Amino acid sequence: MQLYLLALNPTDSVTEGFLPAARRLGLDVTVLTDQPEAHWAVYGGGGDGSGHVEVLECAVRDFHAVITRVSAHRGPDAVFSNSDHLQTQAALAAAYFGLPAKSWQAALRTKDKAEMRRALAAAGADTVWSVELPAGQDPFTVLAGLDVPYPCVVKPREGVASEDVVRAEGPAELARLCAEIQARRPQAALVVEEYLPGELLTLETLGDGRTRQVLGGFRTRLSPPPYFIEERLTFVPDRPPAVEAQVLSQLDALGVGFGACHTEFVVSGGRARLIEVNYRAIGDQCDLLLADLLEVPLFEHILRVHLGESLPAGLGVRTGRAARLDYPYARRAGTLTAAPGPADLTLGGVRLTYRPLRAVGEHHPLHHTNRDLLGVVRAVGPEQDAVDRAVTGFLAERTWEISS
Repeated sequence: MQLYLLALNPTDSVTEGFLPAARRLGLDVTVLTDQPEAHWAVYGGGGDGSGHVEVLECAVRDFHAVITRVSAHRGPDAVFSNSDHLQTQAALAAAYFGLPAKSWQAALRTKDKAEMRRALAAAGADTVWSVELPAGQDPFTVLAGLDVPYPCVVKPREGVASEDVVRAEGPAELARLCAEIQARRPQAALVVEEYLPGELLTLETLGDGRTRQVLGGFRTRLSPPPYFIEERLTFVPDRPPAVEAQVLSQLDALGVGFGACHTEFVVSGGRARLIEVNYRAIGDQCDLLLADLLEVPLFEHILRVHLGESLPAGLGVRTGRAARLDYPYARRAGTLTAAPGPADLTLGGVRLTYRPLRAVGEHHPLHHTNRDLLGVVRAVGPEQDAVDRAVTGFLAERTWEISS
């Protein structure tokens, strides 16, 4: 069977998750990407050494180009992407060939943060004060006369990974931040919305178009304001039923129900308020940890629903264990001069994995986003105290040094 996988840059989710899963399922995989050299470098000249992966250049942000490339190559059995930026294109291409697919409307609705707010308000699911700043427009002109609630958050309408997501405390700061982001992203529309207080939580779901199952979620610790870097995620198996029901109801209002979805929300006054919906599997190695923690073939399940198969009831997930991820990250610009290498350890019954995300010798500016991450520690164990001790001890015994 032929799987087309749409991608931009290589990611751990694809390289360590979806491609090995496709190989175990016996699929022939063609990666369509606008960055073929980067993928060839990872897969070894266009393949992963097993003959199951080929890489073809394609303008994957253009759904018409994707359809043409697939049509002129080999007949597809599935068209899939785990990229935030390519969900609508993958959905349109899959639908064109009559294959199982996400609703392209839902994919667009979740990717476009302004449209998501409008859709939730129109459905009566939740109303968050927000305004869209079209690309190239003067923020002073758009915001003039509006009763902006402070603090507020400004973000790219279609951004990811906390990039250019900043909290503003007042009008002058908001105008300055908007101008700075527009200078960096002249073609990007922005969204200004009220700041939603509360602990940041996630809900991870998987559906086959008929049923939807909750895999669990994470409690996220963020860096201090005004930025929103993810420092730590701790697995949370259960939420108050009323809160979970509110989140699922809002996903229904957006049309989300097929394939994997990663939803971020806060709870304030008993209300679940969505921050954003990423209509794909959770990233930054959380998906790898989730598969390990639950002991289910998560990536295979995701691919199977895109091949038209139904999810098994309950998925057979293992419960009763604890997990956590920590992300050491750069606090200043410079060259990484010292850092630990990869590690796979067992500490007091806790399985701990560390993977570097930046090589020693690399020089980087400070982004105030997830692009500042230096590495990721993921740990799974029998109970939370043991996991916390293992991760805290590992981090305390290692150093990451950055020189100017």
